[in-house]
Amino acid sequence: MTEPATYELLRSAGRSAMHLEMRDAYTPDDPDWLDWQAGNRFDPATREGWRGWFDVVAATVARGVAIRRARIVSEPVTDYIRFEYDVTAAHNVAAGEQVRWLPWHQAPALLVPVCDFWVFDDRVVVWNHFAGDGSWVTEQMCEDPAVAKLCASSFEAVWDRAIPHGEYQPG
Repeated sequence: MTEPATYELLRSAGRSAMHLEMRDAYTPDDPDWLDWQAGNRFDPATREGWRGWFDVVAATVARGVAIRRARIVSEPVTDYIRFEYDVTAAHNVAAGEQVRWLPWHQAPALLVPVCDFWVFDDRVVVWNHFAGDGSWVTEQMCEDPAVAKLCASSFEAVWDRAIPHGEYQPG
C-alpha cells in the first residue's frame, strides 16, 4: 500500500503540521472501526495498521515539530466520533499530537474550507477528499502561498476556540 503524502511531508516538516477534520464519519468499511462498533475496545498500539502513523508522528515531534489536530464535530456526536475520541489519547496524543475538539454550534462565525486539510510549515496544503459516506477518495497537494496562509488562518481560528482533548467530553 502506498503511503499518503502526509507521511513524507511530516518527515520533512521543520516547524509545524496542522490538521483540520470536519466530518462526522469516515471510512465506513474500516475493520478497526467495525470492531470497535461491535463493542471490542482496543489499544491502538496493538493494531498493526496504526503503528506506522504513530512512529512517523513520534519521530516528527521528537525533532521539535508541533503537530496539532482540530476536529469540528456535531453534537450529539456520532458513533464514529465516539470511536475517534476513544482512541485519541492512546494513539494521537500518545504519539505527540496536540488534539482539540470544537462543537459545530460553537463555530458559526468561523470560515473554514469545504474539506479536511493539512498545512505543513505554513507553505503546503494537502486537501483530503472523501465521498458522502466517508469513504476515502483522494488527497490533493497545493503549494500556493496564499492558500496555505488562508488555511493556516482558518485552522488557528478553530484552534483558539476548540477544547483540548483532555477537557472535552463528547456531547
